[in-house]
Amino acid sequence: MFINRLKTGLVLMLSTLLVAGYAQPKSGGDYPIQPVPFTSVKVTDQFWAPRIRLNHDVTIPIALKHCYSTGRVDNFLIAGHLKQGSKFCTEFPFDDTDIYKIIEGASYSLQTFPDKKLESRIDSLIDYVARAQEPDGYLYTARTIDPLHPHPWSGLKRWEKESDLSHELYNSGHLFEAAVAHYQATGKRSLLNVAIKNADLLVKDFGPGKLHYAPGHQIVEMGLVKLYRTTGKQQYLNLAKFLLDVRGKGKEYSQDHKPVIDQTEAVGHAVRATYMYSGMADVAAITGDKAYLNAIDHIWNDVVDDKYYITGGIGAEGGHEGFGKAYDLPNMAAYNETCAAIGNIYWNQRLFLLHGDAKFYDVLERTLYNGMLSGVSLSGDRFFYPNPLESKGQHARSAWFGCACCPSNVCRFIPSVPGYVYAQRGDRLYANLFINSTATITLNGTAVTVAQETKYPWNGDVAFTVNPAKTKAFELAIRIPGWAQNQPVPGNLYSFASQEKTPVTLTINGKPVSYKLENGYAIISQSWKKGDVVRLSLPMDIRRVEASANVKADQDKIALERGPIVYCAEWSDSPDGHVLDLIVPDNAPLQAEFSASSLGSIELITGDVQKVKRGLNNEIETSPAKLTAIPYYAWANRGTGEMAVWLATKPTAAKPTPVPTIASTSTISASHKTKALMALNDQDTPKNSNDRDNLYYHWWPKKDTLQWVQYTFEKPAMVSSAKVYWFDDSPWGGCRIPDSWKLLYQTAAGDWQEVKIKKPYTVTKDKFDEIAFEPVQTGALRMQVQLPKEAASGIIEWSVGHD
Repeated sequence: MFINRLKTGLVLMLSTLLVAGYAQPKSGGDYPIQPVPFTSVKVTDQFWAPRIRLNHDVTIPIALKHCYSTGRVDNFLIAGHLKQGSKFCTEFPFDDTDIYKIIEGASYSLQTFPDKKLESRIDSLIDYVARAQEPDGYLYTARTIDPLHPHPWSGLKRWEKESDLSHELYNSGHLFEAAVAHYQATGKRSLLNVAIKNADLLVKDFGPGKLHYAPGHQIVEMGLVKLYRTTGKQQYLNLAKFLLDVRGKGKEYSQDHKPVIDQTEAVGHAVRATYMYSGMADVAAITGDKAYLNAIDHIWNDVVDDKYYITGGIGAEGGHEGFGKAYDLPNMAAYNETCAAIGNIYWNQRLFLLHGDAKFYDVLERTLYNGMLSGVSLSGDRFFYPNPLESKGQHARSAWFGCACCPSNVCRFIPSVPGYVYAQRGDRLYANLFINSTATITLNGTAVTVAQETKYPWNGDVAFTVNPAKTKAFELAIRIPGWAQNQPVPGNLYSFASQEKTPVTLTINGKPVSYKLENGYAIISQSWKKGDVVRLSLPMDIRRVEASANVKADQDKIALERGPIVYCAEWSDSPDGHVLDLIVPDNAPLQAEFSASSLGSIELITGDVQKVKRGLNNEIETSPAKLTAIPYYAWANRGTGEMAVWLATKPTAAKPTPVPTIASTSTISASHKTKALMALNDQDTPKNSNDRDNLYYHWWPKKDTLQWVQYTFEKPAMVSSAKVYWFDDSPWGGCRIPDSWKLLYQTAAGDWQEVKIKKPYTVTKDKFDEIAFEPVQTGALRMQVQLPKEAASGIIEWSVGHD
């Protein structure tokens, strides 16, 4: 019994010191501010506590199930000669990392929910990983399984495609993060020894006078720093810095276009970017490299000033899963990968730990409650990869993905949320997030317990009960969110339509307290005794948000938020299933209403608004309507349909319900059927062939083939004309205008015959291709499309008529 208690105590001590990955290394410095580990914060609220439990009970188990069923586990079994096979079983060479991320998430979760069964499953996975490792430490199943015929992305030799496609170092980075987490959680060195062996190989192969490859997908830098903090081995920190400093010889896509200290704008793949910026912050914290700090501060300003969504999402463009041009923030085509939101949280927490400014937590909180949380369903078993701000019903949550980085990232992030609540520096305790919880902290040798009592994010009242082991003088720094000070986010990208006059109030033991506001924190400095209660009251009014005039996609529109929660209108709350046609006039009264429904216990926003439609003569008609807005994170949990975050304030900014046409009332079929087929007849006129505010249908990744789409009319009709607007997402995407197209009609006998055209078919970009033909009476019209040899094609709109 004594031995067991001793072991438990040692593991708890390791967890307390190391669990967030920021514990003091054996040599060198670190972040001036340190987060309070999540193992020291017991969350008991009705918002996060059930989600953390759901992640343990549902998300991690189903992720493990998918890893077994899809061959991810088999890759390790075959590489380790535990199972017969000679082929890599999955699609991508980075699929190994899904195992590592689940191990990391399970390790965190085990510290909150001791679970012998889960721990045993993780131990088995670690054994498979260890057996798949080659004798010199190399660990990459995509090559080990068949070294003479590795994955096409891998190259014939180790590392030769690292800066491009192989993801060898990316795999190592996630291995290191999982190994440290597992060691912290259990005290076991089984995975840590594997990671150290792999890291020693990297030190042997990379560095001055050795390989000079920059990682194609960053995260190994963060992982190496965690290993350095855990082991004290200086060479790991040195290698992390080397892998950052060697950049500047490659692609903007992977932030390899300039030396890191010369980068001032967020470009390229958003997940790679935020992982790199986080790694730079880690190295800068330890080494004091001011050039690193200067670079990531400039990049952060670039993001919040012109590349950040109101939901906290980043990475607007789907073609390269990354940042677009300044202010180019489309809603329907917004990519906003869930992993990018998680990476943005990592980065902003690190910037706070460096600077102590609440503006970084303002970004973090917005991303946490909106852009990240929307990535996982309320049931915990379905996921979003992109997180758009508008939909016509083409977006649906998935149980898993071929590229499953987002579900496994959710697994490892959710259990760590309590570690973002508090931070400390000397005799100052920072309260950053408002979550009903109890935290145990040591401030310069004195134990202090802080209990938060709140119903946040639905209510802005927060009570902090402070219980020091003995009377103790220290500073309590409480973040006053920017949204409570009339600034939704740092910078000028978004603003509130009106200035709220309800003040933020603070009391101690029922008496008003004066405080100084420093970098967004209310600083309360006094000698604290047991039972002291600080009460914070934040205004929770419904706020209308407007975007900068530079954001063309959001002009004459508003977004709604209340506290940290951004809202959206969704199809299931509208009697006709349409919400893109809603208008919220400036004077429309809006109310907050509590609701206990399938979406959980939430606050809704309701109000009397308007709808807009087109009349027979194309005129715009408005009519009264009811608005019910739900938290953005909860959308697409009741099926698929229309959704909008940004709502029109004028009829011209809405999408009027159009008058029915032959095409819009047709049944659509195709050689390749997807939800996006609805784009063909939605009667939206695109601005260009890559109009990302328009829904489009495509045949990607098919190319050099004959494809077709078909309208089957409600009843036979006379048609004599058609026009089509092609989708072309060059230069990043894989779709181009087609080589050719033609129309066929179905005869009464059911045969297909080509229409007799009056002029040759044209194939052009950024305009409708129109064709007139001899009238035919038919029940169906089919378009045949010849795809280009090296690309797919797509359609934004296809209309037919009779002149």
